[in-house]
Amino acid sequence: MDRLSEMRTLVAVAEAGSFSEAAKRLGLTPPTVTRSIAALEQRLGARLFVRTTRSVRMTEAGAQFADDARRLLADI
Repeated sequence: MDRLSEMRTLVAVAEAGSFSEAAKRLGLTPPTVTRSIAALEQRLGARLFVRTTRSVRMTEAGAQFADDARRLLADI
C-alpha cells in the first residue's frame, strides 16, 4: 500500500473508531486495514492506536499524525 493509501486508512480508522468499520467504508478487508496501520506504525516508529479486543483509541502521536494526514489529503 502506498503512503497516501496508508494516510487515508489512518483517517478512516480515526473517524470510524474501528478497524472493521473503516474497512467497510474503504471497501477493504479488516486484515488489509490492520496490515496498513501496522506498516505505517513501523515506518513512523510510533504507535498510532491502542487496540484491545473491545476498543480502538488513538495515541497522542496518532491524533497528531491524523490531523496532519487530513490536511495533506485535503491539499492533494
